[in-house]
Amino acid sequence: MLTGKNLVAGEWRNGDGTFTAVDAASGDALGPDFAEATKQDVADACAAAAEAQKVFGALPLAERAKFLRLAADKIDALGDDLTRRAMAESGLPEARLTGERGRTVGQLRLFAEEVEDGGWQDLRIDHADPSRTPPKPDLRMRKIPVGPVAVFGASNFPLAFSVAGGDTASAFAAGCCVVVKGHPAHPGTSELVAGAIAEAVSECGLPAGTFSVLSGTDYALGEALVSDPRIAAVGFTGSRAGGLALMKRAAEREVPIPVYAEMSSINPVVLMPGKLEQSAEELASAYVGSLSLGAGQFCTNPGILLTVESEATSRFLVAVKDALGAVPAQTMLTSGISDAYRSGIETLGGLSGAELVGVGEEGSSACGRAHVYTATGSDFLADPAFEQEIFGPSSIVVRCKDLREVAQVLDELEGQLTTTLHMIEADYDDAAKLLPILEQRAGRIIANAWPTGVDVTHAMVHGGPFPATSDGRSTSVGTLAIGRFLRPVSYQDLPSVLLPQRLRDDARPKLSRINGEWRALSDT
Repeated sequence: MLTGKNLVAGEWRNGDGTFTAVDAASGDALGPDFAEATKQDVADACAAAAEAQKVFGALPLAERAKFLRLAADKIDALGDDLTRRAMAESGLPEARLTGERGRTVGQLRLFAEEVEDGGWQDLRIDHADPSRTPPKPDLRMRKIPVGPVAVFGASNFPLAFSVAGGDTASAFAAGCCVVVKGHPAHPGTSELVAGAIAEAVSECGLPAGTFSVLSGTDYALGEALVSDPRIAAVGFTGSRAGGLALMKRAAEREVPIPVYAEMSSINPVVLMPGKLEQSAEELASAYVGSLSLGAGQFCTNPGILLTVESEATSRFLVAVKDALGAVPAQTMLTSGISDAYRSGIETLGGLSGAELVGVGEEGSSACGRAHVYTATGSDFLADPAFEQEIFGPSSIVVRCKDLREVAQVLDELEGQLTTTLHMIEADYDDAAKLLPILEQRAGRIIANAWPTGVDVTHAMVHGGPFPATSDGRSTSVGTLAIGRFLRPVSYQDLPSVLLPQRLRDDARPKLSRINGEWRALSDT
């Protein structure tokens, strides 16, 4: 049963005032009333996290992995109760949320395997050489947790990017305690997941301060969390304005900290001429499906599509208009997001050179209606407003005069999470000329697929140059995400008995770098 309380280091607390969850489709209130976390709650949660860090950060890797797996099991056990509450608060369909719940527990289990593997510690040993002039010291290096991490839940993924999402999972895997700022759009979902993780913390015998969740509608709550001197790093998924505000706050601290923010991306898709000539209608159908998936509320929806003006482009646009007519209006996550979407569409439609290709079916005020516009490459390049992200089921087709103009448009774009090439073999030579630009613009380059979909794997990069993320060297999805919450420590000439276990000569970790060479377990 939901209590509406905040979880502060194992204690469920009332707050200072309350707010109400809202059914995304109807706008009706959803009980119970939820407590607004206070600044004292923030201070207490951060203090408890700092104290718990001494224990959790030094936990044997097997015990850390056990905790991650138990947390996944506890979330799984919430079953349909969790799905139904998330459906009501987000307006997302059951199938989508069932899959998202699977992704949430799946990434916790994947990080458990990664923790046990230990390769993320990047162990390195350089043996001493007293005969060298000057003498060479014994140096051994590993990576350790940075300390307590503040995680901000995302509106568009109430499970996979929220309380137990990728930021929380990777921070736990790194050995960091976590204080979550739950998203106010889905406080009931957040409380259910928080309770499951709290049970795992307790059953594993971990300090209660290992994990806390605070909810509220006031921006001051998030600012207080980022400002607390015991927080060592921040994970955020949301708007550019929100991410920049947190980055500014973190930089102004007496001790600045990194903010890993995923913020803004329009994910350019290029239809190469050979592929477009061969499959114009098929591409149009898939494009409309991708841009309208989840009411366009993915960070990887294709917000811009580039093509070379041709008869095949005309066929493509006709097919896009036909496909749009069958797209139903879909409930958006919140009334604020819905209002911002309509405002963005109005602004885009008013730009010089923008032409409406087609629209989807009408719906209620809570719904987003799919829109596709088109403009020439020269019009797009003349007005930076064309590049602004519109969070929702919309996109713009940019008709370029040739591939040189396609390259020019790509070169002018901001940093992106993804870029995509649709091509056949006849297009490969021209595609090769675009690749150096795409590598500089995005964290993931896709061939002959659509960007809406992110696999949680070892090789996945869900990040990109600013403003896609605040730090283009990082990813928020996949096991590489653990690296955001680690820092290297070198030990010089320490007696073996004082060294961390995995850096001792008899430890034999799976993989370490000995005198500059990577050696596996079987090596002597």
